[in-house]
Parts: sequence; structure tokens; C-alpha cells
Amino acid sequence: MIANRFRQIGLLLFSMVISAIAFFQLFAHFNNYFSSSYVIALSTAAVLFFVLWLLLLKFQPYANQEILPCVLLLTAIGTMMIARIDYDKKSSVALWQIIWVCAALVLTCIFVVVLRDYRVLRRFSYVSMVIGLALLLSPMIPKLGKESGGARIWIGIGSHTVQPGEFAKLFLAFFFAAYLFNHRDQLAVGGKKVAGLQLPRVQDMGPLVVVWVAAIGVLVVQHDLGTSLMFFAMFVSMLYVATGRGSWLLIGGIAFVVAAVVSVKLFAHVGYRVDDWLHPFDAAVYNRKYGSSYQLVTGIFGLASGGLLGTGIGQGHPGLTPLGNSDFIYSSLGEELGLTGLLAVLLLYLIIITSGLLTAMKIKDGFGKLLASGLVFTMAFQVFTVVGGLTLVLPMTGLTMPYMAAGGSSLVANYLLAALLIVISNEANKPEPEGELSNTMQYEAMELLNERNAQKRRENEKGRHTQSDLHDRSGDEPATSNFPLVTAASSESGRSTSSTGNENITEEGAQ
Repeated sequence: MIANRFRQIGLLLFSMVISAIAFFQLFAHFNNYFSSSYVIALSTAAVLFFVLWLLLLKFQPYANQEILPCVLLLTAIGTMMIARIDYDKKSSVALWQIIWVCAALVLTCIFVVVLRDYRVLRRFSYVSMVIGLALLLSPMIPKLGKESGGARIWIGIGSHTVQPGEFAKLFLAFFFAAYLFNHRDQLAVGGKKVAGLQLPRVQDMGPLVVVWVAAIGVLVVQHDLGTSLMFFAMFVSMLYVATGRGSWLLIGGIAFVVAAVVSVKLFAHVGYRVDDWLHPFDAAVYNRKYGSSYQLVTGIFGLASGGLLGTGIGQGHPGLTPLGNSDFIYSSLGEELGLTGLLAVLLLYLIIITSGLLTAMKIKDGFGKLLASGLVFTMAFQVFTVVGGLTLVLPMTGLTMPYMAAGGSSLVANYLLAALLIVISNEANKPEPEGELSNTMQYEAMELLNERNAQKRRENEKGRHTQSDLHDRSGDEPATSNFPLVTAASSESGRSTSSTGNENITEEGAQ
């Protein structure tokens, strides 16, 4: 156990050393000294990371400790690149980003202390659904929602904006996991077989249709392609994990293709992104006023100029790419860190995703399994769509790289996502005491006992209602019923039987 703790603190310190070297090289290139404001902000963030690690040792002792160093490295690399672009644009986005990092760490510390058992989230499934939908639709409130780049996905708070959809994905993940866990048996029942594939029953496709319609509604109302795709993909993946039926993936894929084709025809901004993807270097597409491929092409040129090892920190021109510190931060990193640096970044994401998948496989609780797999797939889908959009594998969706892109909402939400994975991994890695039921089995046994008690109460109430109905109907019968006749006949037969018995006894006594 002690060797384990030394390994964990070693990973955290190693991540901090690499982060410090990156910032030192950046400031040495531009200033030849460390700015005092950056020293204070970065030191505060480092202290909070240590505090979070100590709290994990205290309250989540069996949690996976590989996730935290990877999150630290990704955050540091992204913040370093944001600070690098600040020098080109004479801005101070990086300082605000570090402040958001500190806020996210404080919330994460509170989260891992308060949420000792993630299963309590299952009790608030429909509350989570209401909160998630309210957050998702809040940008449509007049004078509160803000529109930027054709998408209305922000709400204004003073001079700052917040993207509530980032937090909505967490609450909707709670709801999806609880709903699918409670209805997994019905959804797993197969229907007709078509071409060797067993399709689900028609009556079980309601949840998929509802989520599909909701995703299309987000696309229509808010013009946000990325968020709508992410929510739909998250639900379909969790549905597959809950049922184990590939037919759900097939139906979800067909629904996605239909939605994509219809969106391209009906919505101009989606059509522009598809044109930019298919013909990015076409002069007409590159030079048009709205929906130009200029941003995408500039990012591709930045990636190409980086080569294998990159130009070096401070040696490139990432500030030329629009939104190079947020939507296109991956191309900015590719320019100065090269293909090697990009593969290292993807490896860090792969470690987090693999840790989450291992947690989902090890956890015995069905709700935790669904929640962990849904959260991990959401992160994987987000990284895949961003990298795929920048490398012309997919159309651009407007999603950003978790932990790296500028923006407080995405940063805080993804830190809470990582905290959830860590809390669930604590339960998955916890050794079960011999001769005792685990917490998961105790919880499931209590849930089963409560369901049986509720079923018995319903049956008793139904029986009482049936008896009262029979009593009411018998009270309405006329007085000349057959019951007195049967009673009289019974009494006569009883008298005859008793008299016969008396006669036998008399005869036996005479003998």
C-alpha cells in the first residue's frame, strides 16, 4: 500500500515537473522571466492539486489515481498554449483559464468529499432529467441566452458567458443510467429477426425516439450540431451497454444518418460545414462570406507546418488560426509540438478512457457500470469528433477538446466528470470483506426488498378493493336469495346425520 502511494505521488510530481518546464520555456522565450501573476496563479493550482490528491487518499482510498495526473498534464498543456496565443493577440485568456482551473479543483474537492457513494444519484433520476433539460434549453430564454457563430448555446452572466449544455450532459447521463438500469430487462427483450439480427420490439423503441427527437430539437432551435450528436451518441452507447444488443446500435446509426441527411438539406450552417469538409480548398468555398473554410484550412496548414517534432514552443504562428485557443487548439498544438506532441496528448486521453472502461467492467453495480461507460464514451466521442474534424475525417461539429480548450464551463464540467469516474473506481477497486456482503450487494438487496414490499402492498390493496366490490354487489342482492335455502338444507342434512349416528350408537349399546 505504501509503495502504491509513492507511485501515485510520483506520477503527480512528474506531471507537475513537465508542466513547469513547458511554462518555463514559454516565458523564457518571450520575457526571460516568470510573470508574478502567473507564478501566483500556477502555484495556487498546484497546491489545490495536492489537496485534491490528499482528499482522495482520505475519502476515496481505492480510487484510480492514474486519471488525476493525466488531467493535470492535459490542463497544463492546453493552458500553456492559450498563454502562447495570448502573446500574439495581446490578451489575458490564460490567466482566466487558470482561475477556472482553481474553481474546478475546489468544486472537485467538495465533490469527492460529499459524494461518498455515487449510487445516491440514482434516487434523483427524474430530477436530473428536469435539471438537464432546463440547462439545455436555458439559452433560448429571451435576454438571457447569447448567440455566437450562429449557435445559441450560451447564457450571459454579467460580462461573462456560461455554456449550460456542458453541465446538462452530466445530469442527463445520471438520468440515462438510472432509466436504462431500471428498464434494462424490457429493453433487452428481442423482437423479430431480420437478416440474422434480432431487432427490439416496437413498443420498446419509445425512449430512443424521444431522445432522437430531443437531439433534433436542439439542432433546430439552437443550431448546435455537436451537442445534439453528443447527447444522442451517449444514449445509444449506454443503451447498448444496458442490453448487449447490437440492433440498438444499428437503429441508432440509421437514425443518425437520416438526421444528418435531413439537417444538411434544411439547415444552412450544417450544409456549410459539410461543404467545408468535402471541398475545403475550393476557391468558392474558401472565399464565401458565410460558412467559409478559411478557418479549417488555416488549421490544416498549421498542422502541416509542425511536421514530426513541431516548430517548438513560441516558434510557430498559432495565432493566425481563428479560435486557435479553443475550437482549434489541437491544430495550434500540432504546429508547435508536432505529430509527436499530438500523439502524446492522445495517449493521455487514451489512459483516462481506458481507466474508465476498466472501471465500468470491474464494477458490479449496474447503475455504476452504465454511468461510467456513458461518461467515458462521451469524452471519447468528443475527442474523436474534434480530432476528426480538424483532420478532415468528419465535418466540424463545434465541440472542444476536454481539459485543454479555453472556456470555464467545459473545464469545470469535465473536471466533475473525471471526479465521478474516480468515485466510481473507488467502489470498483474496493476489496470485499470475507463473509460479508459488499455495499453494492447490500444496496441491490435493499432495493429488491423494497420492490417486493411495495408489490405486496399493491396486491393487498387490490385484494381489499376486490372484497369491498363483492360486498357491495352482495348488498344489492334481493332478500329471496338461495343462501337461506342452502343453509336450511345443510341444517336438515346435519340433523339427519346426527340422528343416524345416535341410532347406531343405541344399536351398538343394545348389542
